[in-house]
Amino acid sequence: MSRAALYCRLSEEDRNKVSADDDSASIQNQKSMLLQYALQQGWEVFHIYSDDDYTGSDRNRPEFQRLLADAQTHKFDIILCKTQSRFTRELELVEKYIHGLFPLWGIRFVSIVDNADTENKGNKKSRQINGLVNEWYLEDMSDNIRSVLTNRREKGFHIGSFALYGYQKDPDQKGRLIVDPEAAAVVRRVFALFAQGQGKTAIARMLNEEGIPNPTEYKRQKGLRYQAPPGKTGTLWKYPAISHMLTNEIYLGHMVQGRYGSISYKTKQNKPRPKEQWIRVEHTHEAIIDQDLWDRVQTRIKEKVKPFTLGSIGLFAKKVRCMNCGYTMRSTKNRGRHYLQCSNRHVSKNACVGSFVSVEKLERIVIQELNRLSALYLDEAELERNLDLPNSLHAQKQRLLAQRDRIQAQLEEYRKGLRELYLDKVRGVLSEEDFLSFSQDFSREKAQLEHRLEESRQHLEELETRITAGDHRREVVKRYTHLEHLTREMVEVLIDYILVGKRQPGEPDPPVEIHWNF
Repeated sequence: MSRAALYCRLSEEDRNKVSADDDSASIQNQKSMLLQYALQQGWEVFHIYSDDDYTGSDRNRPEFQRLLADAQTHKFDIILCKTQSRFTRELELVEKYIHGLFPLWGIRFVSIVDNADTENKGNKKSRQINGLVNEWYLEDMSDNIRSVLTNRREKGFHIGSFALYGYQKDPDQKGRLIVDPEAAAVVRRVFALFAQGQGKTAIARMLNEEGIPNPTEYKRQKGLRYQAPPGKTGTLWKYPAISHMLTNEIYLGHMVQGRYGSISYKTKQNKPRPKEQWIRVEHTHEAIIDQDLWDRVQTRIKEKVKPFTLGSIGLFAKKVRCMNCGYTMRSTKNRGRHYLQCSNRHVSKNACVGSFVSVEKLERIVIQELNRLSALYLDEAELERNLDLPNSLHAQKQRLLAQRDRIQAQLEEYRKGLRELYLDKVRGVLSEEDFLSFSQDFSREKAQLEHRLEESRQHLEELETRITAGDHRREVVKRYTHLEHLTREMVEVLIDYILVGKRQPGEPDPPVEIHWNF
């Protein structure tokens, strides 16, 4: 009996369809259709792979990626979809997988509605035409959406899922912002304090000491839509939040949008746009800050900006993090000497212990470690026995391999459970409705494990690349021996990042952990 993998995908455009006859409007309908077809063909269902709320151009769909990995190891014989576009809308992937790798792997691809079947060589051209039409659909849809959004931005409508702190989205008029009185009061206070001479970190500390939640936490408490910045958590105000607020013209009542633009319709990645390409429309909503206060704040910001000269970038700029809280340490200067400190220590009394180190001392520590490694490299046999770089790549690999094995064992348990569910359905022990319900519960639990497994796979690939390049470490380190001083170029080449802790009483130096690029 042939084993079939069923692949379903539900994207956002399907949710907008209201026709009751449209099977694609529901993942359950897709699963039911594919199950019925597989049973009619006498195929054993290996697994149902299901991506919910993903477009056909998204190559990073978690279930899609797992489907490809399982296909490569021939865990099944057939991939069954409702339509070819459910698998992908990109012609490139049609050629790569459906016409290229699947035949090599011994995988048959079948889609029900558009009669695509790689076992039938006569319909290859129709599959290619389907792929081309789907590709055109993606590009046209992207252009249409971009055109509509640009038009609405030019008319002053707010385009976005989240309103800026200080405002809320008007429930009665789409694309309009209304003032949130409670948050707006905090915005006015921040502008006023800065105009009176307070610094950005000092303002953050005041707000934290009074227990005023930062914008993300405020929205969470109020049940408003919000999105936390990647990798950032916590409820405290910090320097960047104050800095961004003081330069945002939306608080003047002007709508400024289009600061970022997508690289391509095939990716969700965005890149900053030049300021002249921003879409700015004045007087679109009620202002929180009046023009006079705005002008005074902008004047003070300009006065505080230090002139940039070539080579003025700090030696360890954006390379040093606090060992306690992970926050990037900021540069300060006192009596002609430069220091790095964790600014979290200043935003709240209990935010962080406050890591601190002088740039001169950190430079000395890095050079000493480089010289130590260089000495080890002089004796290759000794190196093999003693080289123990922080966060050893080989140790990381072993931990990741063990983690991967644990996840794979858990996933195998879920797969067994799904197969048993399917057999119960075939025997009539379970109804189709119960089967779908139970299998969805399994799939939800399994999806998290699969995501973790994919992350482990990516980390392992990165480590393998770095381990393979390990033979070049000797040359890299020898190139930088007997140094007296570092340059910014050296830091960029040698160092990924540095963790600095708080110096303990009686110790001459703070704890330092260097993560090298080699």
